[in-house]
Amino acid sequence: MDPVFKHNLFAQIPGGLAGRDEFHEILTKNPHARVERIVSRGHASPPDFWYDQQETEWVLVVAGRARLRFEGDRVLELGPGDHVHIPARTRHRVDWTDPSCDTVWVALFLSSDSA
Repeated sequence: MDPVFKHNLFAQIPGGLAGRDEFHEILTKNPHARVERIVSRGHASPPDFWYDQQETEWVLVVAGRARLRFEGDRVLELGPGDHVHIPARTRHRVDWTDPSCDTVWVALFLSSDSA
């Protein structure tokens, strides 16, 4: 298999995401890092749910709009090109994603020994 490949972030996005789970796809990974494409349409974290990950996360909104909330009520509005560094163990949640269009995210997860 050829280790070099081409893929488009906007290709093969499943239709009808509203009312279904977000779409997650691992684009590449190794023992210390993982890159995911996430597609949301009107998705939000369940009430009272907080991500509390052991990995550091860097997330980029490529298309669409979203709102992240961090413990302590810090809120970030995100649009295309906005990116956020989320240190490991930083409690956060997705408050809102645009219900009228796909929000396409690229997320880089780094293990604690490589962050």
